[in-house]
Amino acid sequence: MRSIWKGAISFGLVTIPVKLYSATEQKDVSFHQVHREDGGRIRYKRVCTVDGEEVAYADIAKGYELPTGDMVVLTDDDFADLPLSSSRRIDVLQFTPVDQIDPIYFAKSYFLEPDAQGAKPYVLLRDALERSGQVAIVKVALRQRESLATLRVRDGIFVLETMLWPDEVRTADFGFLDEDIDLRPQELKMAESLIETMVADFDPSEYKDAYREALQEVIDAKVAGREVVQVEGPAEAGPAVDLMAALRASVDAAKREREGTQKKKAEPKKKTRKSA
Repeated sequence: MRSIWKGAISFGLVTIPVKLYSATEQKDVSFHQVHREDGGRIRYKRVCTVDGEEVAYADIAKGYELPTGDMVVLTDDDFADLPLSSSRRIDVLQFTPVDQIDPIYFAKSYFLEPDAQGAKPYVLLRDALERSGQVAIVKVALRQRESLATLRVRDGIFVLETMLWPDEVRTADFGFLDEDIDLRPQELKMAESLIETMVADFDPSEYKDAYREALQEVIDAKVAGREVVQVEGPAEAGPAVDLMAALRASVDAAKREREGTQKKKAEPKKKTRKSA
């Protein structure tokens, strides 16, 4: 991994120099837009809508469009005096129980690695934070944007998770929330039974991106010059007509699946004979 930012955690009078790395990566299959006839790449030009001329990147500024359609043009000088921290600090503001933070606020995760001279205070704060059961609420400026963030410990490493500001989280304003929907006790009990039947420890390695794998197979087949066979997916089930019957059937299916899984795990592995 290559660090994308260098700075320091500021904790009281303690300064811990760190490097920042992206903790996640998207595994999407990327494509280019091409000419269907010959596969040539499609290029785009920056053209001014007023005079129709192509504009050099150095001559492009940021514009804010008013409701009237008029444009306010902002230059680098306009951004220079804005209150954006340039001190490259991760300022610890407070410590908070993690269950008080709604996951909807989390935006992106980063790893923090200490510089050589910062290893001891890094480990000191890491261990103290882990023992406290809290997360640190911090403020940091990344990519010309100031963000609120949390600092937590994962596998011995500080993870910085940038957060959305409160006014960036939308309100769930849906009509059904105001409706008085009548639920029978038997339906609720059956739904709870279904949940209990499906409870299991989360193991992320058990899941995979089936669509991406299938798409990669299509691409590999194209490369190899083989015929690509269209595979039809399973038919989607419609909405349940009898809610209780659907819940009961779901509970039975979940129990059968769990019993099959447990039986498979309990089966002793066959020993392979060694050739003499």
